[in-house]
Amino acid sequence: MRIGIDLGGTKIEIIALGDDGRTLARRRVATPQGDYARTLEAVVGLVAAVEGELGRRGTVGVGMPGALSRHSGLIKNANSTCLIGQPLKRDLEALLGRALRVANDANCFALSEAADGAAAGAGVVFGVILGTGVGGGVVVNGQVLDGANAIAGEWGHNPLPLPDGDDLPLPACYCGRAGCVETYLSGPGMAADHARRNGLAPTTPEAIVAGASAGDVACETTLQLYEARLARALAGVINLLDPDVIVLGGGLSNLARLYTQVPRRWGAHVFSDQVETRLVRALHGDSSGVRGAAWLWPAD
Repeated sequence: MRIGIDLGGTKIEIIALGDDGRTLARRRVATPQGDYARTLEAVVGLVAAVEGELGRRGTVGVGMPGALSRHSGLIKNANSTCLIGQPLKRDLEALLGRALRVANDANCFALSEAADGAAAGAGVVFGVILGTGVGGGVVVNGQVLDGANAIAGEWGHNPLPLPDGDDLPLPACYCGRAGCVETYLSGPGMAADHARRNGLAPTTPEAIVAGASAGDVACETTLQLYEARLARALAGVINLLDPDVIVLGGGLSNLARLYTQVPRRWGAHVFSDQVETRLVRALHGDSSGVRGAAWLWPAD
């Protein structure tokens, strides 16, 4: 039995998968905000509850925001900042009494969709999370590509390509830089950009999408800018990685127009006469991350 844990900024989810990939159990709890010790307690409690329910012990994989530093063994680059600098893997292994596998949540998402999701059978898959943050993961021939610095796929903290007047001033990012892809393409980034350009009070992506559907010109302009920025950012990924499939997940992946409008736009920035890369929506939805965490352990 494989157990996967998705340690998110707002919720912690656990899933238990049988050897055939069938879901045996699934639970979720709210993430204790800004509290590392209580976060550990929540994870341990979920594992105990699922194993108690099923009457057996499983392997455990954990997907989390950020990465495990190869240098220190501590968490880095996490937008859940209470995890930064913490020995998450070591602490959970001690509490659970077994070896764990830990990976970036976007890597887990990409692995899930490459294993038995929207990109099943593809050789090179780039998985994208467009949510509270912007993450990316790379899977090649069914294997997660971590990279020498454990940051493969972290396109969200590259600069937005070709910024113009609509993109200025460059928004500050929590990572200490400005103008990161995440500051434009995350849900909060889209909402902040809309408010800033139109002199409005803070809003939500859902309200912007609803406004565009109702004919609000400002909301429609925001969505078109979002599509253009996403196309530019993904064109850079295609030029570098040339994936067979790009899979979108996260709340903004539910915006159906992205799958037609973005491929229409990215050709202008891709160094090829034809773009064969497919842009698809995640098959497993918001379960992809937790399923991918479970798949960090291969079949026996």
